[in-house]
Amino acid sequence: MIFFTESYRLAFLGGLLIGVAALVLLFLNGRILGVSGIIGGLFNPSTRREPWRVFFLMGMLLGGLVLKTLLSFPLGNSLERPTPILILAGVLVGWGTRLGSGCTSGHGVCGMSRLSPRSLLGTVIFMLFGILTVWLLKLLPGGAV
Repeated sequence: MIFFTESYRLAFLGGLLIGVAALVLLFLNGRILGVSGIIGGLFNPSTRREPWRVFFLMGMLLGGLVLKTLLSFPLGNSLERPTPILILAGVLVGWGTRLGSGCTSGHGVCGMSRLSPRSLLGTVIFMLFGILTVWLLKLLPGGAV
């Protein structure tokens, strides 16, 4: 069965871990898991001293390093775009999360599970622009995304 290939198992496990993290943060801290808001709070003087934000960020970074160490094969994701394009993409994503008052984890995972109209609309917009971006990148010379 195709579902049981290694990449599908890892995707399933990743999705499951995101859901568990959202539940744990909500039940233990009363907070909605939105990564852009958590990281943005590190730069806000009124929330900067909340240590859970630092631990959350450290857990995200260390979790990736642990996974990379434990896996016996590469994940196969490589970014084959020029550095200026990647920097521009990062700036646009950051601007979009501020403009949309949240990111895909906050709106797409937590907001949609709460049937938030704002999150439902935000997630539709994220998906449409993601699809549009991939389509436009395929039109560029080289066409690989």
